[in-house]
Amino acid sequence: MNEHAECKHLLGSLSEYVDGVLEETLCAEIERHLADCEDCRIVVDTLNKTVYLYHQSAAQVSVPEDVRQRLFRRLDLDDLLEP
Repeated sequence: MNEHAECKHLLGSLSEYVDGVLEETLCAEIERHLADCEDCRIVVDTLNKTVYLYHQSAAQVSVPEDVRQRLFRRLDLDDLLEP
């Protein structure tokens, strides 16, 4: 398999790899590929940073109650608002 074909083959499994839920044999295959492929290392590093930043920002953001209520009303989700 040429280098780019291997990249495409492994690309579909990168999310599971980053999440740590990929089967061990495929994980080892990705790690062998990453040792020789700078482009894929950059993709994995970017994916890791994106996931990290998402978790950091999601934990810190809180929507003010009045904004939340207006949004829910606008989306016709009044039944989900607490009384």
